[in-house]
Amino acid sequence: MAGLRDCLPRLMVTIRSLLFWSLVYCYCWLCASIHLLKLLWSIGKGPAQTFRRVAREQPPACLNDPSLGTHCYVRIKDSGLRFHYVAGGERGKPLMLLLHGFPEFWYSWRHQLREFKSEYRVVALDLRGYGETDAPIHRENYKLDCLITDIKDILDSLGYSKCVLIGHDWGGMIAWLIAICYPEMVMKLIVINFPHPNVFTEYILRHPAQLLKSSYYYFFQIPRFPEFMFSINDFKALKQLFTSHSTGIGRKGCRLTTEDLEAYIYVFSQPGALSGPINYYRNIFSCLPLKHHMVTTPTLLLWGEKDAFMEVEMAEVTKIYVKNYFRLTILSEASHWLQQDQPDIVNKLIWTFLKEETRKKD
Repeated sequence: MAGLRDCLPRLMVTIRSLLFWSLVYCYCWLCASIHLLKLLWSIGKGPAQTFRRVAREQPPACLNDPSLGTHCYVRIKDSGLRFHYVAGGERGKPLMLLLHGFPEFWYSWRHQLREFKSEYRVVALDLRGYGETDAPIHRENYKLDCLITDIKDILDSLGYSKCVLIGHDWGGMIAWLIAICYPEMVMKLIVINFPHPNVFTEYILRHPAQLLKSSYYYFFQIPRFPEFMFSINDFKALKQLFTSHSTGIGRKGCRLTTEDLEAYIYVFSQPGALSGPINYYRNIFSCLPLKHHMVTTPTLLLWGEKDAFMEVEMAEVTKIYVKNYFRLTILSEASHWLQQDQPDIVNKLIWTFLKEETRKKD
């Protein structure tokens, strides 16, 4: 009996693991089937339109706007990867490091680059696999450990030991992990529309509504097919993410201009530009939940209530993982793309948080 009691916990862990991965792969193939039907429907309506792609050889002028900052590159010694970033503000000022989400790149922080360069050295990074940053081929190169190490190494390469760290979506996930693993590097943490990673993991398994909203996580486990689906109809899916009624910036938001949208399509229409970003998702299920999860850094969480991909309840639960000053602000009419949707309000909230004294919770 004693031997049985010893084996029972291990057996339960094995069963839970099997159930979890069964859920992942079953839902993965369900999502793939739905997208395959969409593809067949599109081909049936107009095959020429489905496979049409406009050649984009030159970047839109907005990507070289000098008011946003200077385009720079840094090569990391250990990984050998070259990272691209746009920097504004004088060297020597406190560092504000901006981490974008999916499917975005440094340009999603254009409003913040202009706003904060008066008092900060503002660096908007192209994450590993995005934009002009190097993109390793193998999916194993996009594990969370690699992404965390990237930010630590970039901070060292820029000559800083700490920063104000701001992340949105996937950049928010990485920002949480940096604050957990290297708290001494983060003076203040600001996350936009992404909950604490453990909240996300637990919530998605218990709430069908979030499981449906996160269906693309499962679809992205399929090799190559998601990249293809993004590219058909001249990247129609990418355009709709930012502009459609269901997922895009709301009517009261600061909508993307035609040139802004063209900048996104230009970046992601380059050969192989989608594989690196989607590989982030192909590693996520093997990396969560976290073993260490408490955050000891003063934290501001900003959330657009109309987020089509994240349930707002996750934002409210996140506070239990922050053992320091924590503030949550939910903007009722804002979308997932918060720092682009409501830039003036977001910038004001960030300024307020940066200037106030924060005391650690008992």
